[in-house]
Amino acid sequence: MMKLKFCTLSVATVFFIGQNFSAQKKKSDTLTKEKQIDEVVIVAYGSQKKETLVGSNTEIKAKQFADRPITNIGQAIDGASPGVKISTGTGQPGSAPSIQIRGISSYAGSNDPLIILDGTPFTGSLSAINTNDIASFNILKDAASTSLYGSAAANGVILITTKSGRKGGRDLLNFNMSTGYVGRSISEYDRVNVYQYYPLIWEAMRNGQLATGSTLANANAYASNNLISGVLKQNAFDIPNNLLVVDGILNPDAKLKYTDLDWQKPLIRTGFRQNYELNYSGGTNKTTYYSSVGYTNESGYLVKSDFERFTAKLKVDSQIRDWLKLGTSLNAVSSYGNNAIDGANSNSSYVNPYNWIRNIGPIYSPFAHDPNTFATLYDTNGNVIYDNSARGADAASGRNVIQENLLNSDISKNFYIVSRAYAEFKIDPYLTLSTNVGYDVRNNRRSKYGNKIIGDAAPAGSSERTSIIEQTLTFNQLLNYKRKFGAHNFELLLGHENYKYMYEYLYGYKTGQVVDNNVELINFITPTSLTSQTDNYRKESFFSRLNYDYQSKYLLSGSVRWDASSRFAKDVRWNPFWSLGAGWRVKAEDFLKNSSTISELKLRGSYGQVGNDNTNTSDNAQNFYMYQNTYSLGYNNAQEAGILFNTKADPTITWESNNQSDVALDFGLFNNRITGTVEYYNRITKDMIFPVPQPVSAGIPGNAIYKNVGTMYNRGFEIGINADVIKTPNFVWSLNANASTLKNEITELSDGITEIINGTKKISVGHSVYDYWMKQWYGVDPADGSPLFLVADAYANTPASDIRTVNGVLVTTNHNKAKLDYSGSAIPKVFGSFGTSLSYKQWALSTMFTYQIGGKTYDSNYQGLMSSYSQGGALSTDILDRWTTTGQITDIPALNSSTYLNSNATSSRWLVKSDFISLRQATLSYSFNPDEISRYGLSSLKLLLSGENIWSKTARKGLEPGQSFNGTTTNRYTPARIISIGANLSF
Repeated sequence: MMKLKFCTLSVATVFFIGQNFSAQKKKSDTLTKEKQIDEVVIVAYGSQKKETLVGSNTEIKAKQFADRPITNIGQAIDGASPGVKISTGTGQPGSAPSIQIRGISSYAGSNDPLIILDGTPFTGSLSAINTNDIASFNILKDAASTSLYGSAAANGVILITTKSGRKGGRDLLNFNMSTGYVGRSISEYDRVNVYQYYPLIWEAMRNGQLATGSTLANANAYASNNLISGVLKQNAFDIPNNLLVVDGILNPDAKLKYTDLDWQKPLIRTGFRQNYELNYSGGTNKTTYYSSVGYTNESGYLVKSDFERFTAKLKVDSQIRDWLKLGTSLNAVSSYGNNAIDGANSNSSYVNPYNWIRNIGPIYSPFAHDPNTFATLYDTNGNVIYDNSARGADAASGRNVIQENLLNSDISKNFYIVSRAYAEFKIDPYLTLSTNVGYDVRNNRRSKYGNKIIGDAAPAGSSERTSIIEQTLTFNQLLNYKRKFGAHNFELLLGHENYKYMYEYLYGYKTGQVVDNNVELINFITPTSLTSQTDNYRKESFFSRLNYDYQSKYLLSGSVRWDASSRFAKDVRWNPFWSLGAGWRVKAEDFLKNSSTISELKLRGSYGQVGNDNTNTSDNAQNFYMYQNTYSLGYNNAQEAGILFNTKADPTITWESNNQSDVALDFGLFNNRITGTVEYYNRITKDMIFPVPQPVSAGIPGNAIYKNVGTMYNRGFEIGINADVIKTPNFVWSLNANASTLKNEITELSDGITEIINGTKKISVGHSVYDYWMKQWYGVDPADGSPLFLVADAYANTPASDIRTVNGVLVTTNHNKAKLDYSGSAIPKVFGSFGTSLSYKQWALSTMFTYQIGGKTYDSNYQGLMSSYSQGGALSTDILDRWTTTGQITDIPALNSSTYLNSNATSSRWLVKSDFISLRQATLSYSFNPDEISRYGLSSLKLLLSGENIWSKTARKGLEPGQSFNGTTTNRYTPARIISIGANLSF
């Protein structure tokens, strides 16, 4: 249905423009012909005319995201380009999304794109970059555009260019401010209330007794007598425990003893965001300068989740002599984070607030109450007393997630210095020598406190400190020769680059708090851990690129780069990466040159190889020393030293290579009123790094060795289109849309590997790395409400009480005998974005929707709410449709304490469609007429109303299909909705 709508919209747009274009344009004999200025885009190690590009390079300018209330530039990448998929960041202020460009490049290695900031690599957090300082970013996707970055380019490249001053003219002073509300963007799953809950658990207990042969009367009595004392432990009503539920009915005389049963309310709040930025820029004919200071303060919608950032930037470029140009920029960033629990990495932890406010039963109060009056209890200081008494097995008995989160703390302080400098020597009119230096230093300090009242650190209390210092130094030299011979244009680049990364880690942990309200290590008695680590990574590179075009009509490009990485042994350390590209600007041919309909038409293609040496194993040491066996220190026995064998390495391990081909058609119609690109790509990853299983008898830690053993491809189509539907002096209406497909498949596994099972996925030849491998759910038996699975072949001819035939299909009620099979993929069929922008006189409105069609999500969060025998855990309202009567057709099994492990087992039952559509952002603005505000010294004034993560529609309320690329869900801090108002002033 969505495909049909897109198609109809596109056809309608073309028809509309075609019919109205002639009415909107001025007659050619009344126009003064202006000189056309070539559009230039940023490319690897330089810039190039857009019309001569043969690579896939998407440029996003600052005006497309400048008015949005975003803290991280990664948020602006979402939906900005076809082929780019985003896994949304959490609701933690300052968090960053994950980015994939053209699919999955690696299994054991990193899939993150390379970030280049002002010409050199940037490995820090994107939240350290003030988005208002960014002039543009370019997304490079194919070998022709990325191969000059060689071994770091397999996952694509994002070039970020910061703002500079302007030559001549008047200096500009800009002040931007915004403030707004922060709230939850994804609604919670619907769950049963306290009145519905007790009878449901009673029913599961009664049915469990019936399944063991008890009579109905005895089963009913057992459930009534043990509902509270045996299972749930707490009774929220003023009725005796054994009379609360009788014959499955909640006692009609039952009244709640207290109503404060909401665990979400004490932890969820309305957050607040404010942002202020002041920049000053200008220049003479020889020198330009840009400076800025910025302040961002955002409190999340979860208590104790805050982010504060100060930024300062100074950038100066100067033409010292006709033959010498110098430039430097310096960024300083200081950020403070009050960090909520990371639900993604602590999914079922007792201190995970997203887990327990979702999954604790509706019968428990977080607060203690007087057993006689039922009044809420307070201590002598007037503070509420939290309940940590006995609860059901599924309700964190003895713990209180609210109290623990309020008492614990997790504070991060980050300090960044990001510096760039360059010198450019004009040797002659055709030859330029330049050198660039980038030096970044990041000091990340984190302090955590575990309280001594309740939780994992009780009763002693704990304090831990982590300090990480990272330094990167990049130094390159570029020799660029650019010459024109008649209609022939040549550009040759020769370069050398040295990259150095240094990592220093220090960690300490102590227990035994001495005095209250002091979390410094000196205030704790017993050191339980004190460790440090230093790692280094170096890369040496030589590279070259040759571009040629004839009359900007026939285009050729070739590049090569030799990289050496310290991650590999000397014999395999060096490797070449290269690309070849060609293009034909059909528009420049005589038969199209004067066409009034076709304003641009270019066919381009490329093939090349890039690499990946950025491993992503859980063992940090192995990431740096992949070819070496590693050992762990610190396993001492009193005064006796102890060293453990940590990893067994393959000394021949080497780069993962990525062979890429790309074919594209760029077009423009009606004086570029409609522009777009249709593109096909094929990426083949060779020498994939996998953990190769080893026999237990080999004594190898982890029973695996990382080796180059696999081959995989990613291929797909990308379509992007932009159209100015209406374009008049007072009214402009534009549309944009993009769509992408992705097919991923493993084509080879070697070294004895036939399959790798990892959670809900199985890696094997002929399947994607994101294909689900699961027990096959069949449904519910209408006869008795039993959960049913397809039978595994090994049990098909084995008579047993748990195997039966339903509707002619052999099934089992025992999940241990269920058939395992592939069950679809997490990869969508189509994903992308579409949007519109309208401007009428001084008003402007822009929106962007993101969407996904196809693919499946394994909704473990929903699975946790669908237990057939919850012992204090919350239940989805879908449980109300459970089987209760013989012959009933439903997909939800009977509640039963004897069979619930089968009903709730991991299986294809919990797969759900990943389709979604989201109103990702919208901005409404009003710009005052310059003539009206000039009397106040203002050159421009714009008022803004903007929103992020405004609305979404998914297959199930509460579902977050964009949470991960692999289709799994966790109880995590869901993304925030931000609605802000602001103003931009220029003087």
